[in-house]
Amino acid sequence: MIPNVLSIAGSDPSGGAGIQADIKAISANGAFAMAVITALTAQSTQGVTAIHLVPPDFVKGQIAAIFEDIRVDAVKIGMIANAGIAAAVAQSLQAQTGIPIVLDPVMIAKGGAALLQADAVNTLRDALLPMATLLTPNLPEAAYLLGTKPATTRAEMAAQGRALCALGPQAVLMKGGHLDGAESPDCLVTTDDVTWFEVARTQTVNTHGTGCTLSSALAAQLAHGQTPTAATATAKSYVANAIAHADALSVGSGHGPTHHFAALYSK
Repeated sequence: MIPNVLSIAGSDPSGGAGIQADIKAISANGAFAMAVITALTAQSTQGVTAIHLVPPDFVKGQIAAIFEDIRVDAVKIGMIANAGIAAAVAQSLQAQTGIPIVLDPVMIAKGGAALLQADAVNTLRDALLPMATLLTPNLPEAAYLLGTKPATTRAEMAAQGRALCALGPQAVLMKGGHLDGAESPDCLVTTDDVTWFEVARTQTVNTHGTGCTLSSALAAQLAHGQTPTAATATAKSYVANAIAHADALSVGSGHGPTHHFAALYSK
């Protein structure tokens, strides 16, 4: 049976991040992709120039329409923008027990634009983190959620992952792309264990939407029944391949997208 995965996120008309990246990543990972849009953005590979938020009640209406008709095997939550939308998403998912939820705490776009208003952080932390099967922050996002400085060492990454686990998610994938060095290590932290995933950096400017892509691939793999550890290994391999082949695309003059369908195009 092909699993159904719902992404709740903002739209990127340039196709590299947000809902558009989510749909591609979910599809490339063997699941049927559905989308609830929380925000419209005007953006390109050079950055975000405007954001138009969807009213919280309409976000709730979109989610309700999906769950009233379609089996949902996993949910990915991306850009939630403000406290009202965050609360609407949390309220809509409260009754949906037993469904894996991947929460990507989208806060800042690749070009530096803020994608999460300050009033939403408490709602994200208090209402959505406890619902998450897997939280996927980069190092600045993890630090912001904890009210501390970004980790600069592996030991600090693991410690912050444990601190985030204490806030409710079943597991936290600390993404180490902001660390210095030739490697880009990530660590999967649970209440019982820390597992490291080692990946060499690919030298490319085309990394737009990597966080969206990874979290969506994770949701698809969880929907297939994989454990968080196995899902992380599979999703990271997929994203590494998408980044490695990103330069085959010619999209824009800024931070271009990853190649979501590199494996398919090479056949």
